[in-house]
Amino acid sequence: MNHVTPATCVALAVVLLAVTGCGGGGRQTLTVFADTSLTATFGSLGKTFEAAHPGVAVRLDFGGSGALARRIVQGAPADLFAAAGAATMRASGAPSPRVFARDRLQIAVPKGNPAHVANLKDLAAPGVRVALCAEPAPCGAGARAALSAAGVTVTPAGPDQNGPDQNAAGALAKVRLGKADAALVYRTDVRAAAGAVEGVDFPEAAKAVEDYLVATVPGTTRIALTREFVDLVLSDEGRRVLAAAGFTPVTG
Repeated sequence: MNHVTPATCVALAVVLLAVTGCGGGGRQTLTVFADTSLTATFGSLGKTFEAAHPGVAVRLDFGGSGALARRIVQGAPADLFAAAGAATMRASGAPSPRVFARDRLQIAVPKGNPAHVANLKDLAAPGVRVALCAEPAPCGAGARAALSAAGVTVTPAGPDQNGPDQNAAGALAKVRLGKADAALVYRTDVRAAAGAVEGVDFPEAAKAVEDYLVATVPGTTRIALTREFVDLVLSDEGRRVLAAAGFTPVTG
């Protein structure tokens, strides 16, 4: 009769641990923090990634880039961070970010453009009500840069007719509801409105381009998976999804 020695038991345990540790039985979760404006695109890419990685679940956590960066600094568990704005990415402490897309401002107007807004100067015309984002929001900082480049001063029509709206969703809501004749938001915001508003391009938008960056969060143990997700974002499929949402894809 064969006897199993203690040494043999230890050896078998090591082998079993090695096998299970290789991902043979456990399901991994890749946690991605991403700016709210990436909800549709990263939602789609997350499903594509899961289909190609049967043992991986992609957990997407969306929010304002600044708030997400603060959570990362405070130790929130995340593997990958996709942010709007280089300054926000720097604030997160994530090293070696890659620019994967850009967005630029448009003037959002009601369908049919009843106020006949064709450029930034038209926003300063008497009687034209303009909705602007608050400064902390990317569309707020972008609007300030574009208006400054055009030499145009606009008094925003906010909730009390004096202050700006908090974000792009609030500014667009005013346009949709007939409370504003125009709003300065990003192309992706106009595209996400699904035809409820129209977008007017203007040359000064080149002064307010927003970079979108992605980087692996320090301390993650899923570095290989984060690199594969970034590869997907930069792939032809990623470029197609981003372009469909109104972004300008970047692969450099």
